Amino acid sequence: MQVFFSKVVFCSVFLIGLLFLGPMASTPFAAEKRVGFVDLQKAVIKTKEWKKSFESFKKDFAKEKKKIKSREARIKKMLADLNKQSFVLEPELKKKKEDKFRKEKVAFERYVKDQNDEFRKNEQEMTQKMGIKMMKVIQKIGKEKKYTMILEQKVVLYHDKGNDLTSLATKAYDRSNK
Repeated sequence: MQVFFSKVVFCSVFLIGLLFLGPMASTPFAAEKRVGFVDLQKAVIKTKEWKKSFESFKKDFAKEKKKIKSREARIKKMLADLNKQSFVLEPELKKKKEDKFRKEKVAFERYVKDQNDEFRKNEQEMTQKMGIKMMKVIQKIGKEKKYTMILEQKVVLYHDKGNDLTSLATKAYDRSNK
């Protein structure tokens, strides 16, 4: 099944490549056509803005991780205390403590999930915002350098490294977003 899927993907990419790049090779104007390639993810994460934003993101994440560890330790202590006292507590008091523990545990798990979702959302927003800005920079490079098209590197099986515009895009981004 996996081999079949790989063949289908390969054939699709090959046919798309022929569809877009094939006519360029057979026309008399092929020499005038320029195709560039960019690793968009690499271009974005190498920018100064990304590095600065990601450092701030990591600091916030570390602070939150400390809070979570502290709450987790408190819940583990509650469980240990409950286990120690379970044989000597009256059934009614034991039930109250167990209920309190369950509520704390559920609240903690919900809190952790919410925080993970929030951090994931923040990272996606940061990446998307910078990705849009990077796309504008790449379009500007394409116009200024007279490229016919600039493709994402990940969708191409092979390309001449001389046409890799990733570092140029990163530098242009840094210059335009000081």
